[in-house]
Formats: sequence, C-alpha cells, structure tokens
Amino acid sequence: MLALLTAAGTAVLAACGIRAATRARSAAPQRYQYGGHPSQFADLYLPAAGVAVRGVVVIIHGGYWRSTYGAELGEPLARDLAGRGYACWNLEYRRAGDGGGWPATFEDVAAGIDHLAPAAGEHGLDLRSTTALGHSAGGHLAVWAAGRATLPAGAPGAGRPKVPLTAVVSQAGVLNLREARELGLGDGAVENLLGASEDPGHYRLADPMTAVPLDVPVYAVHGEKDTTVPLSQAESYVRAATAAGATAELSLVPGDHFAVITPGSEDWDRVVELLDTAAGPDLPAPDRSGPEPRRP
Repeated sequence: MLALLTAAGTAVLAACGIRAATRARSAAPQRYQYGGHPSQFADLYLPAAGVAVRGVVVIIHGGYWRSTYGAELGEPLARDLAGRGYACWNLEYRRAGDGGGWPATFEDVAAGIDHLAPAAGEHGLDLRSTTALGHSAGGHLAVWAAGRATLPAGAPGAGRPKVPLTAVVSQAGVLNLREARELGLGDGAVENLLGASEDPGHYRLADPMTAVPLDVPVYAVHGEKDTTVPLSQAESYVRAATAAGATAELSLVPGDHFAVITPGSEDWDRVVELLDTAAGPDLPAPDRSGPEPRRP
C-alpha cells in the first residue's frame, strides 16, 4: 500500500506486512509509455499524500474497440476513485483504426497491465488487490485479461501475467462475442476487432465465454435502460460462469449505458461498492465521501 509515513510508522507497517510509499505523490497523473505507439500508455492516478491506498484499479475504456474514443473516458473515474483511496491505472491501447484490432489490441492490453508492475514498484504500491474495471468493450478486455494465464502459447497476451488481476468489475461489458456479432452490435464492431474472416480461432481466444471458469470473481454491472449493449451480454456470461463453478454476479442498475461511468450517479455508486468488495476486508476502510469538490 502507498502512504507517506515517518520512519517509525513505516517500520510498524512493515511489521504488519504492509508496504509504504517511497516517493511523494503528485496530484497530477503520471504517464507511463509501455510501447512506441502514441496509444501505448497508461496514466497513474494516486490518492492524496498521507492516504493509505485501498487497492489498485486498472481502468479500461470502451468505445467498441474503435479509435473514436480513448482513455479520456476513464479520466473522471480515475479521479473519483483516487479521491476514495484507490490507485488507478488508466490504460490506453491501440484500437481499430489506430493500428489495433486483432492481435494488437489484445497485445497492448496485456503489455499495458504488465507495465503496472514497475510503476507500482516506484511508488510502493501493493498489487495484492488489483481489480480490472472495464466499460463496454473495455469490460470485454478486462474479463479477457483476467484469463490470460490460461491462453495457449503463442496467443496474443499469453504467458504468466506480471500483474495478476484479483477481480473484475464489468460495466455494461460486451461479454459474449458470438452473440454480439450475431446481433450486429456497434455496426459490426466484433468483426472490425477480430477480422472479417470470422476465424473461429480468434473467437476461441478472445471471447470471455470460452474462458470460463476464471479463478477470480467477475462482477457484471448493467443498466436496465442500456440500449447500446443488451442485458443478455451480462446474463449469458454470468450464467455460463456460475454453471462452470466460477464466482460471477450480475448487478442491475437503473440507468443507461453511460450512467455506470458517471461519478455521482446511483449506477456509479454501485460500481464503487463492488470495487470495495473486490478490494477485500483486510485493506483500509473505504472513504465513501468521494473526492473533494473541485475548486473554482
């Protein structure tokens, strides 16, 4: 965990198995490049100085895997969560139209999460509680990333992760790629991601439905008024995961597709509750007051 402590305080925490920060925190996010492409970066948001870190959250934005949208979608979430005591890794990646698609998007998400390891080392972050938080297409990538260790050799993202995810919170996630393709979601977004050939091997390696059961919990949050990604995406995944013996839960919230990424909404409050659950009881109690209001 990250904290600014006196030498005596650091020794006490060390005796309890809790790590302290070795560098001062900055209010501004710090950018880390994990590759040479302009979209291969992540911004690290940290709680205020002196605040113990509740856990680490990897934020993966949506946008149907297309370059129309980027990591700016995750900025309000990262700032809100940092105000609640979370360290946030707001991840950007190559998307279709920006050098992404198959396999680059998957390679970037894997490499971007792995790059959290050296960044965490710089700041004394404890990665024992690292939750992936993904919205829409980012929910798909978050659940996919949680199953990387089971991918066959040679597959994009395969290998032992440097940062094992301990939970996933999917916000209106696209969790069933075959159904999404059949429904034509996002005007052919799945084909745009995986290639027009509809290679069954691509689906097998990319679809969260084929990766169940995962060995980490997946919390799927979905709005009752969501007309962008149908509720069946979350329902079918949770049903398949629980039938396979995994821990997966569906939380219905009242809003639309974007309410789950709108801090201050009832839907966002539910997301925060699930992140608190994922962080675990052995970490500092959450600050439910949220961040301080922005000064004019």
